[in-house]
Amino acid sequence: MSITPRKLKFYGVRDIDTLPQLQRLDADQRFEMKVVSNVLPFRANSYVVEELIDWDNIPNDPIYQLTFMQKGMLDTRHFERMADALRRGASKEEVQALANAIRLELNPHPAGQMTANVPLMNDEPVPGVQHKYRETCLVFPSHGQTCHSYCTFCFRWAQFVGMEDLRFATDESKRFQRYLSQHKELTDVLFTGGDPMIMAAKNLALYIEPLLEPEFEHIQTIRIGTKSVAYWPYRFVTDKDADDVLRLFEKIVNAGKHLAIMGHYNHWMELSTDVAREAIRRIRSTGAQIRTQSPLIKHINDSPDVWARMWKEQVRIGCIPYYMFVERETGAQDYFSVPLIRAWEVFHGAFQQVSGLARTVRGPSMSAYPGKVAVEGVAEVNGEKVFVLTFLQGRNPDWCKRPFFAKFDSNATWLDQLKPAFGEEKFFFEDELARIVKKRAGVVPLIDGLTVTLKARDAQERAAALRASPDE
Repeated sequence: MSITPRKLKFYGVRDIDTLPQLQRLDADQRFEMKVVSNVLPFRANSYVVEELIDWDNIPNDPIYQLTFMQKGMLDTRHFERMADALRRGASKEEVQALANAIRLELNPHPAGQMTANVPLMNDEPVPGVQHKYRETCLVFPSHGQTCHSYCTFCFRWAQFVGMEDLRFATDESKRFQRYLSQHKELTDVLFTGGDPMIMAAKNLALYIEPLLEPEFEHIQTIRIGTKSVAYWPYRFVTDKDADDVLRLFEKIVNAGKHLAIMGHYNHWMELSTDVAREAIRRIRSTGAQIRTQSPLIKHINDSPDVWARMWKEQVRIGCIPYYMFVERETGAQDYFSVPLIRAWEVFHGAFQQVSGLARTVRGPSMSAYPGKVAVEGVAEVNGEKVFVLTFLQGRNPDWCKRPFFAKFDSNATWLDQLKPAFGEEKFFFEDELARIVKKRAGVVPLIDGLTVTLKARDAQERAAALRASPDE
């Protein structure tokens, strides 16, 4: 297939008043977009703007909602504070200080990212590494902490707002490689971000090629979490080092490793262009597999038919549906989240429309502090209506696939809002989880040398322990 190369162009808050496609909005609507974009990170690119968004269907177009800020993404109190500052011409420094203050109220790092998941080596934290599950380790390359466009729902939005204390990335010491070499229980390494595929091929190779050496024989799978397959598929087709990227993928596969590209697709529209399908074809030609995942997001994909169509198309072009996630409680979560019962209804409605090859997908799953908790369904047991839950991953592997039950709550959107069923005071894993929390409690060093004192106790401890944790 012949694909015409194109140049990548980025658009940010400074382009809101000049971008031609936004001229169909009135001045007040563009001002609202600027208000939100001064708090939450906004970036779109020429491919998203020109090839994915249906500008005759805004504001309802799903890709528009996915990439362009809407007033409701901030609560009224935060919106009015920033709007007032912009209306009266506040200085750049004042706007920045206000934005940072608001950001700190938006749960920028759901429980555990900066402390509980960061491993220690010689009693010191390993920068840019999270090791939550025994077999899998996350690595955040320092050169991969941005994206081709920013998702408005992004649970890692704090990586992109310029607040260094909130940024999570490797340093240049290669300490993460020493950690990986020492932990023989690891089989999977996930490079994530941001987006590792924002890096040039030569920089990506600096992180991955050392893992092909004999000392890393225990690493069987290398995963790359990326939205580039949806936001800039030219990365794999016509970019000047696209062929170098594919050769790196081939090198990984030829070294005997399994390479899994964890493609972040939120809507079937992202699979609809010729270049998107060509990127998938070229990636698969290297021997890599593409596994797909997305949160369920109100305004974007909260429909069984959208998910069924997306999964069917992914299977047809050779991708493997992997996860439906529940939107995490950070950033614009109130705008995007749906109740757990609705998430299960969407999953169930989509699941029954697809063949067995698409039923590799799991969910709806909450990546919470204890692990990945899936809502398996709703049942009535001894006259009590309950959620049926199970761990897909757990801090203790023994928790996995052990069904447990929560009282049905039609309004609950996350694990910490659920209560055990049948008169139980705690879920089966809570005592052990409390021991894990206490083991990490006290003064915990952070990657920038700061410290934080964890004071979770009793009910507060339980709530904190059940909140979101940023694993993939």
